[in-house]
Amino acid sequence: MASAADPGDSAASEFQAVGGRLERGLIWVFIVVPTLALLPAMYFAWGGWIGWHDLLLLVVFYVITTTGIGTGYHRCFTHGSFKSKRGLKIALAIAGSLALEGPVIRWVADHRKHHKFSDREGDPHSPWRYGTTAWAVTKGFVFAHAGWVLWGVDRAEPRHYAPDLLRDRDMAAISRHFRSLAAVSLLAPALIGGLLDRSWHGAATGFFWGTLVRVALMHHVTFSINSICHVTGKKPFEARDRSGNVWWLAILSQGESWHNLHHADPTCARHGVLKGQIDINAWIIRRSEQLGWAYDVKWPDQDRLGKKRTATA
Repeated sequence: MASAADPGDSAASEFQAVGGRLERGLIWVFIVVPTLALLPAMYFAWGGWIGWHDLLLLVVFYVITTTGIGTGYHRCFTHGSFKSKRGLKIALAIAGSLALEGPVIRWVADHRKHHKFSDREGDPHSPWRYGTTAWAVTKGFVFAHAGWVLWGVDRAEPRHYAPDLLRDRDMAAISRHFRSLAAVSLLAPALIGGLLDRSWHGAATGFFWGTLVRVALMHHVTFSINSICHVTGKKPFEARDRSGNVWWLAILSQGESWHNLHHADPTCARHGVLKGQIDINAWIIRRSEQLGWAYDVKWPDQDRLGKKRTATA
């Protein structure tokens, strides 16, 4: 007789192969190839090889995937900042998968391990991994930004860090189908661009801007939360690590770069809690709550925040 844990066991087995040659090769392709596209992107944009279809695809797919990572993978699935109805849960998990940052269960497990050991031994991606000298921090910055993903060092064990998601049939199924969703993410902009422009040229530019440039921008904004936001930034709240707020990443990250508050109060659904701090993901959660799609939202508690303010804030 099949047990309720069968989907989780299958998903866990799937993740044991993440370190295989195919998976490792795909990770390198998803990160390196789009990054290499950023340099010609500036040349092509200057030369006019971009139309409104391309900009639309870039913005729409960027917002979908950034929401999937920030609102879904991060605030909902990793930290339980809110609970979601099944439809929203599935939509956020699929949107996060389209960001090509890995299956939802793998991502959540790694991030939970990061919080458990933040900026200490055991942290999968601390920029302070090698020490505090200039060279050590430089090497650590590169490692925290992308090296930890490329080389697969200190990855978390999903059975230990994400057993709740392994038991969730929806999350297990979406994680198992990550490769198929990755193919959709890579090819959909080209297909839509070709249909909108009714040409192979439209498909080519749609792929370039909607896939390559979008993925590169999305990845490096996300990676910057691990690297930049743990090296610099203001620290208005007491946290047990070096997390800081980096204002100029706020819009592109949809509020994830208000990182100091997040590490001071990880389950809080809003990261930008101070005046003038734009938090798009918190706005999305608020709208979802009003529509009845999200509930049990952990909004900021002013008394709790007051106790966490630093003396210099």
